[in-house]
Amino acid sequence: MNVDANATDPVTQPQPLSRPEVSERVAEVVARLGSLAKVEEPLGVRTTYRVGGAARVLVTAHSADDVVAAGQAAIEARLPVLVVGNGSNLLVADAGFDGVAVVLGEEFFDISRANTASGPQIVAGAAVALPVLARRSVALGLAGLEWMVGVPGTVGGGVRMNAGGHGADMITTLVGVTIADVAAGRVIERDAAELGLRFRGSTLKSTDVVLSASFRASVPPMADAGHGGPTGEKLLTDIVRWRRENQPGGQNAGSVFVNPYDGADSAGRLVDEAGLKGLRHKSAQVSPKHANFIQADQGGSADDVLELMRIVADKVHSLHGIKLRSEVRLVGFNTTEFQTEHSEDRQ
Repeated sequence: MNVDANATDPVTQPQPLSRPEVSERVAEVVARLGSLAKVEEPLGVRTTYRVGGAARVLVTAHSADDVVAAGQAAIEARLPVLVVGNGSNLLVADAGFDGVAVVLGEEFFDISRANTASGPQIVAGAAVALPVLARRSVALGLAGLEWMVGVPGTVGGGVRMNAGGHGADMITTLVGVTIADVAAGRVIERDAAELGLRFRGSTLKSTDVVLSASFRASVPPMADAGHGGPTGEKLLTDIVRWRRENQPGGQNAGSVFVNPYDGADSAGRLVDEAGLKGLRHKSAQVSPKHANFIQADQGGSADDVLELMRIVADKVHSLHGIKLRSEVRLVGFNTTEFQTEHSEDRQ
């Protein structure tokens, strides 16, 4: 249910509900959660695409207990749950999300340093943006997390999909996590080795909500021109510069498709070779700067973005025989076309 650093599988009902059914189930959630639940709250504007509709219910969680309560209320009402970070890998349908969206409050933005017998660690709340964590780690005089400055998303989403970039990923430094198991109504600790982390995925269940994570770090040696390489600040600057030079800004969710063969090939290269850079469908366009980005126009349509994804994926499949899967998490769409064989394990 944590999201943001690239993606996963569609968040939708197994079978679409009628409006009366949705209204009845929403009423059950509101009755159980009281003032914690807000009805028909804009959700698309909370994403970096800035298109799409509302959540039938939105909850701002200020504690692990709030997360568990929201999750259990949704389960009891038979509605899907979505935990929202900064929305950097979400595409919300124009019709909105027939479920319970949970936004993590300020209590999940903490970052601290811990000194352990095995060396220094950084503990970060699930709502912390990965670029913020990278900069804070350097400010704390630690190394090992600089790569995160180039990865949009949050700690919770990054753990769930094993976010990566610039030669590293979560497996490299993750020590463990605190998880709310909303199905069981409890909070548990799990080691990184128990999470089944793989290329852009994990075995975390849809009822597991990452609350915080601990990362292994190191104290760098004297790092100047005469002592072994670039400083942490320079690494941050270099990564940000590369990102600005090679990736577009504007309304997008970063890479749209997962690189096939566990990263051995490039989805962007396949789209580019298909001649699709700059291709437009109504209010959505394949970026002329990077073929694996799809931009949404201001005031545009999420449904247009999804349709352009279909057009691109179909063309790549017909030319290369490769079925691309989405890095963008599709929310509220009645589709399973971008699901993977691991969809039952992913949020």
